[in-house]
Amino acid sequence: MPKAVQQIVIDPITRIEGHAKVTIQLDDYGMVKDAKFHVTQVRGFEKLTEGRPFYEMPSLMARICGICPVSHLLASAKACDQILAVKIPPTAVKLRRLLNLAQITQSHALSFFHLSSPDFLLGMDADPAQRNIIGVLRSNPILAGDGVKLRKYGQRIIEILAGKRIHPAWVVPGGVSESLTRERREQITEMLPDALDIVQRALHWFKGTLDNFREEIRTFANFPTMFMALANEQNTLELYDGCLRFVDADGNIVADQIEPSRYMNFIGEAVEPWTYLKSTYYRPHGYPDGIYRVGPLARINIVNRPGTPLADQEWAEFRELERRTVLSSFYYHYARLIEALYAVEMMQQILGDPEILDPHVRAKADVNALEGVGISEAPRGTLIHHYKVNRNGLIEWANLVIATGHNNMAISRGVLQVAKHFVKGRTLTEGMTNRVEAVIRAFDPCLSCSTHAAGKMPLHLELRDAEGTLVDELKR
Repeated sequence: MPKAVQQIVIDPITRIEGHAKVTIQLDDYGMVKDAKFHVTQVRGFEKLTEGRPFYEMPSLMARICGICPVSHLLASAKACDQILAVKIPPTAVKLRRLLNLAQITQSHALSFFHLSSPDFLLGMDADPAQRNIIGVLRSNPILAGDGVKLRKYGQRIIEILAGKRIHPAWVVPGGVSESLTRERREQITEMLPDALDIVQRALHWFKGTLDNFREEIRTFANFPTMFMALANEQNTLELYDGCLRFVDADGNIVADQIEPSRYMNFIGEAVEPWTYLKSTYYRPHGYPDGIYRVGPLARINIVNRPGTPLADQEWAEFRELERRTVLSSFYYHYARLIEALYAVEMMQQILGDPEILDPHVRAKADVNALEGVGISEAPRGTLIHHYKVNRNGLIEWANLVIATGHNNMAISRGVLQVAKHFVKGRTLTEGMTNRVEAVIRAFDPCLSCSTHAAGKMPLHLELRDAEGTLVDELKR
């Protein structure tokens, strides 16, 4: 007679942006047999855009996500630039970069300080009633305050540049809608020294905690995969422009100089019946062998250095963790802080460029091409917007490849790795299930895009046998 299969369901996953659940299959001996990461919400943005004028797309796409609207705004505008077939003014490029750096800063602050620092400060096994941002405030008010301030700085810079913090419409096809004034430049510049201090304090504190998480480092989605991100000719950190690059688990370049228009030759998308989130894969290797990762860890892995003094120093220390490529997804948190440091330094550099105040910030044209692909690096990884229009400039087809989709296979495999290591027997423990959630948080997935739960998010775990009998449960 076959062994009875038991199942643990974690629904919803907490402290992530969106709604998902995890199912863990146990065999009759209480050992993990399989685990899956389910995204339970439907995204229909591609179909909703059909028939809309292409020039509306950046503003519409900014509304996909309340956490990273700037990322969709930029990728969309870059796709529309191709439809216009224009070269946007150099100052507009700098201003778009500046906006993206502010977005990276505020989003990384949210992920590290608000969503993940409770695990680092209070421990993976801490009482969930305390293991949250309020618990961080009570235990380490400086750390909690730094997180609030850093995110505030990033959002305030977005507001100064683009008019509002959430769903701005300042980035338009052909450039940006308004130039930067001297007064607003000074407002931004004044915030950056304190932001720099905050990131450096966070890096110093986090590096001091790493010895407490050796088991998590060893098991949090720690396996060989490829990595993908935008790359530039200088081999420094690239968050706005450039071509796609794939490297293998040893850091060797697998494919390089992939123009945005050719992304479909290298990236395939697979659909599974148990999730609404597509899984992308490196097409030459097929599905599921073509697994790769994107985001801060990938971006830090593929470059020779970030390209700013303090970030370069931290990057060199980071790369000493491994002889070549850093594979453990626990280190996404570390890479996130290095990127935040780079972002603040780079904002200082861009604002010091006299050209940043040039009033020529937009190129205007009509439909000159019937297709456009825009790629930018969002906080969570590479974001692709691909549009086809008719002669009247109306959207006929759209495809959005979201960063979390790139990471989908790695997240699921990471959940399985953590579950096999930490989930034992027929009794649920808080620390056991929190580690399953924590490996997902390491990737900082954004699932629901524009809607988020308010207040306390409930968690109800049930362990049932094959006949449906309740074996154990855990309520939060």
